Amino acid sequence: MVALVKTLQVILALSLLIIVHELGHFMWARIFGIRVEKFYLFFDAGGKALARWHWGETEFGIGWIPFGGYCKIAGMVDESMDLEQLKREPQSWEFRTKPAWQRLLVMAGGVLNNFIFAILMYCLIAGIWGEVFISNKDAQIAPNELASEMGFRLGDHIISFDGYEPENFGMLQADLARRDVRNARLLRGSDTLDLYIDQSYISKVLTSEGMFDLAVPFVVDSLSTESGNALCGLQSGDRVFSFNGQSVSFIQDAREVLASCAGSTVEALALRGTDTLAVPVKVDSLGRIGVYLQLPQIERRYYNALEAVPAGVRLTGETISGYVRDLGLLARPSTGAYKSVGSFIAIGQVFPSTWDWYRFLNILALLSIMLGVMNLLPIPALDGGHILFTLYEMITRRKPSDRFLVITQIIGMILLLGLMLLAFGNDIARLIH
Repeated sequence: MVALVKTLQVILALSLLIIVHELGHFMWARIFGIRVEKFYLFFDAGGKALARWHWGETEFGIGWIPFGGYCKIAGMVDESMDLEQLKREPQSWEFRTKPAWQRLLVMAGGVLNNFIFAILMYCLIAGIWGEVFISNKDAQIAPNELASEMGFRLGDHIISFDGYEPENFGMLQADLARRDVRNARLLRGSDTLDLYIDQSYISKVLTSEGMFDLAVPFVVDSLSTESGNALCGLQSGDRVFSFNGQSVSFIQDAREVLASCAGSTVEALALRGTDTLAVPVKVDSLGRIGVYLQLPQIERRYYNALEAVPAGVRLTGETISGYVRDLGLLARPSTGAYKSVGSFIAIGQVFPSTWDWYRFLNILALLSIMLGVMNLLPIPALDGGHILFTLYEMITRRKPSDRFLVITQIIGMILLLGLMLLAFGNDIARLIH
């Protein structure tokens, strides 16, 4: 059932994003009077389709190969590799006869639609749910093994990465990798120090799970009525700093101490204001004492309908910036970021196992941005390649020949095929391991 739910979400999300993208090309082409011969979700290899219908001069359909989709624009060298049309006399309704600025807008239409769609999704999210995240303002970290090896310590507060002050605690690891950080400024106790970040660790940062957990101070919020410590004497606001003489500051170091005392009674020392209290507490067989701790600072921002618009634009800009930095890591083989490239199998693992509108819309916005940014890459066969050649034409007043466009299109398709094989290979390797 879980696999079915995830599969349906992937199909729905990718189908919607493909339609949104291709609709951008379609709309601008029609605005400039360019004929669109086909508009397909998925590919109709061999002319076979699950469904097809005509509206005006355009054939719409759903192909039988569930990989992407396409918008076949008359007089354009594209993935259909229809070379026969180029041998005919150019017509006024063809792409190749239109001014360069019009062709530029047709080519950029898909990317523009992706970004606009992401803004709409983030506006919707901001208006309904707002923003909720753990603030990094006063947060302290519990480093995993890799972070400890790099020099981070339990209880450190990360002030900045190369002068950038992180706001969202949950993005610390991503910020460390994306920003090519060389120096982390930390608050350790009452001391401020600078930690040099060895760049050889970046490849491990990309694959390490949970580098920075939240260090939760052992400050009592309440006691479970079902535990044997409901009347032990601890109160909300008490800060426990010792069990049986062993110093503790956070739940992370208290767990190890309590596990060693499982099934016994220990003496807890706690601060209440300026007073120190000694309280006997019972530890169950699993090393628990039935105490709920005070949660860290949760940042909550709510927006009305008007405020949600600039919030949506801001969230889109931040996500685009983050993804561009991710692509920068891919361009550096030494980071090993290429190992994280995945296909629709990896995308499917991102979706929740049960339907959740909040997470679905967030993933939809992210995927729309990823699709838009990827299509802007100056690779032949992608929109970015066509945009680059058109800009070259506008600057030099020299139009690339059809032969050049055909050759570069073939090269681009080979590159994309290689990227697809890398993505599938990574996914299969992750499944195996």
